[in-house]
Amino acid sequence: MARSTETFSKKEKEKARLKKAKEKKEKAEYRKANPGGSSLEDMMAYTDEYGNITSTPPDPSRKIKVNLEDIQVSVAKQEDIPFDAVRNGIVSFFNEAKGYGFIKDLQTQESIFVHINALTEPIKENNAVTFEVEQGQKGLTAVKVKKK
Repeated sequence: MARSTETFSKKEKEKARLKKAKEKKEKAEYRKANPGGSSLEDMMAYTDEYGNITSTPPDPSRKIKVNLEDIQVSVAKQEDIPFDAVRNGIVSFFNEAKGYGFIKDLQTQESIFVHINALTEPIKENNAVTFEVEQGQKGLTAVKVKKK
């Protein structure tokens, strides 16, 4: 005699699936028979002048007129700050094996990247140098670097 392929857990899963489908069908029929729910006005939400959500529409007398020119969408344009073309600094780090380092600008105290290809003469750590600055791929880079 062959055994049945239906196990207890398979039967239970099938019963649960059928029960869920029946409940879903009953809910759909109930919604069809009893239309209602929320109207569009009940679902509307408004914001007041402070940005808080309310259920009442805003008062038209409190409306504020805004000029389009007053709205800033991006960062305000910065004025060009004049700076010396040639800067002074001290080499804070330089790795001769890898060919790069950093120069600390004496005026702005910022650290500026320097590559060995931008040197006019060899430099070492703690050397006082003069250099010019260009925009590189990842930020400012020192070029035309020479000892003082």
